[in-house]
Amino acid sequence: MSILIKGALLDGAVTDVYIEKKEIRQVGTDLQVQADQVIDGRRKALIPGFVNAHTHAAMTLFRGFGDDMPLMPWLEQKIWPNEAKLTREDVYWGTKLACLEMIKSGTTTFFDMYHKFRATADAVEEMGLRALLAGVCFDHFKPELAEKSKRENEKLVVDVENYSKRIRYAVGPHAIYTVSGELLQWIHGFAAEHSVPIHLHLAETEGEVRNSIKQFGFTPVRYLYKLGILSPRLIIAHGIYVDDDEVRMLADHGVKVVHNPASNMKLASGIQFKFCEMRKAGVTVALGTDGCSSSNNLDMIEAMKLASLLGKAWRKDPEAIPASEIFQAATEAGALAIGLKAGRIAEGYLADLCLVDLDIPAFTPNHNFVSNLVYAANGSCIDTVICDGKILMQDKKVPGEEEIMEHTAELAYKLVREP
Repeated sequence: MSILIKGALLDGAVTDVYIEKKEIRQVGTDLQVQADQVIDGRRKALIPGFVNAHTHAAMTLFRGFGDDMPLMPWLEQKIWPNEAKLTREDVYWGTKLACLEMIKSGTTTFFDMYHKFRATADAVEEMGLRALLAGVCFDHFKPELAEKSKRENEKLVVDVENYSKRIRYAVGPHAIYTVSGELLQWIHGFAAEHSVPIHLHLAETEGEVRNSIKQFGFTPVRYLYKLGILSPRLIIAHGIYVDDDEVRMLADHGVKVVHNPASNMKLASGIQFKFCEMRKAGVTVALGTDGCSSSNNLDMIEAMKLASLLGKAWRKDPEAIPASEIFQAATEAGALAIGLKAGRIAEGYLADLCLVDLDIPAFTPNHNFVSNLVYAANGSCIDTVICDGKILMQDKKVPGEEEIMEHTAELAYKLVREP
């Protein structure tokens, strides 16, 4: 399969892009090549597909359920009791809805942490996106649950080979307050043995930091350092409550961090994410939406705007986190964090890209495309999505989208209604 995109705007210039199989083969002006399909890029702009570096995809089922609550009561009273009722079908359809929403708003890759790995993987396989799926680990400091998590992940690292190369496996310890130090150390060794990433919620709330000091004698990052599990394989979500020394520790050990501005604000977890300080220290900072139960949508364009404005506001500095930097975090940095040659429209990179509709008010006038994308637009501006060299959406339409929305809504209502 080959695709030729003709006459789209890329970095301010009218450009053609030729895609062959899964890669971008040529980028230039007036390319003279034959392709199986030609896409008219006039009045459209080319961007790399977004990398949503922290999601809980099937939590689309809980969108708008249990809103306006603090984090721990929200988890303990609303989320965990209903998650315990989830069936394989629930997770499959909830993930299909998440994939649909991400396609329609320009995401081509996401990093997910949720229950029922295989149901999630089946949905992603069918929808055509690229995903890094974390096998969730909890032990609640109970040895028998730790052994159960170990055995399950030993199976998952093998099972993932049954899927296409678009789907990769990671280990997903939930948090330091639900996973013992012993299990975290086992995960560290297991991940190194199998060359896979680790995804962990960390330093998300002030309460987590207080409890970490009380329970372990250290702040969360220092606790991980003591355990010996800071490494380039580790990708932490949130990372709001870290001091300057901890930022240096993260940088020294190659740890990546995912900023989730929407859920941080909605759950009032905190606002002073050290985006600028981390980048200056050499930490790769990616961007995520978190799950729909805590951010309500999976729109990475909205996440970019929130991250930039929030970073400016608490610093009282309008020059902090410019549009170009947050766009890079949502694309190339996200790809780098999870080990993909993606996030750029350049020869040899994966053919994961989008066409943006410029015939909308958000791009009129279009003095600065990236600024308009970050500050004026939202996910509805995405016209066409290509992932792994295949067209997933064209003319803002995804095949089968009505059925996905209708069936998932029915399952969601039934889930929260039944005792």
